[in-house]
Amino acid sequence: MILQALDRYYDRMAARGEAEPPGWAKAPIGWAIELSPEGEPLAVLQLTDPASKKPRPALLSVPAPVKRTVAIAPNTFWDKTAYVLGRTAGEGKRTAEEHAAFKSATFDLIGDSDDEGLLALRRFLERWRPEQFDAAPFQPEMLDGNVVFRFAGEHGYIHERPAAKALLRREAAEPTEDAEICLITGVRAPPHRLHPTIKGVNGAQSSGASLVSFNLDAFKSYGREQGANAPTSEAAAERYGAALNAMLASGERSRLRRGVGDATVIFWADAAEAAAGAAEAVFADVFAPPQDDGDIGETAKLRDVLAALAEGRPQAAWPDLRPGVRFHVLGLSPNAARLSVRFWLSDSFDAFARAILRHMDDIAIDPAPRGWTGKKGPPEIWRLLVKTTALQEKFENVPPLLAGELARAVLGGGPYPRGWLTAAIIRLRAGDDASSGWHAAAIKACINRNPKEEDLPVALDRENPSPAYQLGRLFAVCEAAQYAALGRVNATVADRYYAAASSTPARVFAALLRNARAHISDARKRGGGLWIEKKLDEIVGRLPPDLPTTLRLEDQGRFAVGYYHERAASRPAASPAEVTEDPDAEPATAEG
Repeated sequence: MILQALDRYYDRMAARGEAEPPGWAKAPIGWAIELSPEGEPLAVLQLTDPASKKPRPALLSVPAPVKRTVAIAPNTFWDKTAYVLGRTAGEGKRTAEEHAAFKSATFDLIGDSDDEGLLALRRFLERWRPEQFDAAPFQPEMLDGNVVFRFAGEHGYIHERPAAKALLRREAAEPTEDAEICLITGVRAPPHRLHPTIKGVNGAQSSGASLVSFNLDAFKSYGREQGANAPTSEAAAERYGAALNAMLASGERSRLRRGVGDATVIFWADAAEAAAGAAEAVFADVFAPPQDDGDIGETAKLRDVLAALAEGRPQAAWPDLRPGVRFHVLGLSPNAARLSVRFWLSDSFDAFARAILRHMDDIAIDPAPRGWTGKKGPPEIWRLLVKTTALQEKFENVPPLLAGELARAVLGGGPYPRGWLTAAIIRLRAGDDASSGWHAAAIKACINRNPKEEDLPVALDRENPSPAYQLGRLFAVCEAAQYAALGRVNATVADRYYAAASSTPARVFAALLRNARAHISDARKRGGGLWIEKKLDEIVGRLPPDLPTTLRLEDQGRFAVGYYHERAASRPAASPAEVTEDPDAEPATAEG
């Protein structure tokens, strides 16, 4: 299904003029040898990319390159100098064999053609001797560069001549005994031996890696070799490879700016260009927003767009955005010389819209956490993971398997992984800042999407019946009492006791309450913290006589959310002397 969807995307690329015909590809070509009708080299032309500030080889459309491993395999009508001219900058232990293979393949393809350009190429190769490279017009800078041929007096290249293209089409269409049903197109064709190299996946080999590969006996089926294990025609393989490489290219709108864990994420739609482009643009606004946060009103607008789409309603802002458009999201992870599919989600875009809306509701918490970049939608998945699961908030410390599970939950609408709840609580107990709000938002989302658990509120709920939630509130009040009495200290109550209070409250809260009342007494002597004792008594009155000995994982999560809600509502002022008012009291009114 993945390869078939990529094959269809290739058609969209071709319609936009961004894809090469089947059997062709863009390749960096540095040099062109101009030939006379007799095959004499008249000149050597250096080809450079005009769009590049530095001198780089030009990207030319050429017959698709072969995939080389150890075997000698020449390209058609072009190649590096070792194959074309029999010369290389290195030792070149098998350069003579490579050159001989190029000549043989070219002679076989040209056959008895009477095209003057192809005849010139044939005559050149028949007469060429590698030692001729040491004389003009050849240059040492050519060595190991890619070379094409041009017929004298023409601007195009020999491989672009109609006769050359006809030979390539005839060769591709020739029936062979090993033809099988292509798994992508359903057409009978010889299976492609080596699938295309995919580049652009973060962490994979810079030279590229394979999405489909069979290079060991353990991967064989019924004795089949390499690509015969998953029969795919050469044209179909090149099409899906070109589509995938195009979307993985740096800067493409179809690729998330940051991946999800170790996965590089791309997305695309199956539809006419206008409808597909609209769906991709909305998805990018949600999960790959621009670097600047934009207008804060964009969140409401985006939510309205998603809600209308989820309900099948038309909208003036996005007239091309229609329900029923098939949408795909693919996450690829590096795995030595191969690529692993970390996740693959395929559904109608309105189903994705419903899942995104549900995620926005589940992850919402009031007040918004510090650094919450949700002005154009929910925070990106990678940011949620970095803030809640990664040691030292480093991207490389995000658990890769958890990242894939979370992406599936967010985009598919299923339960959030329990591992996310566990990881967020572990990070809090290990010393992450529980007042940041990121962990509380993640915990709330995980608990609320679990049908067996009572929902947590978005904002402070003073009457919440959960003892764990009320204990979290109480812990925040104990911290406020310390601040009212002592101001900023090196180690706060949260720094010292959060892990124990959130997991084994009966062991620590008696001491915490004694210290809190002592701090309240000190603060009141200076006229500060007058509201704290009232708040403390209110919360204690909601707790059972016997505090829980231990809290299970979900209740530790409720503790974290209660702590965040209460601390945000009772956030201390700039100095202890200013902590004199009840943050929950109604504002005074002027008389007269």
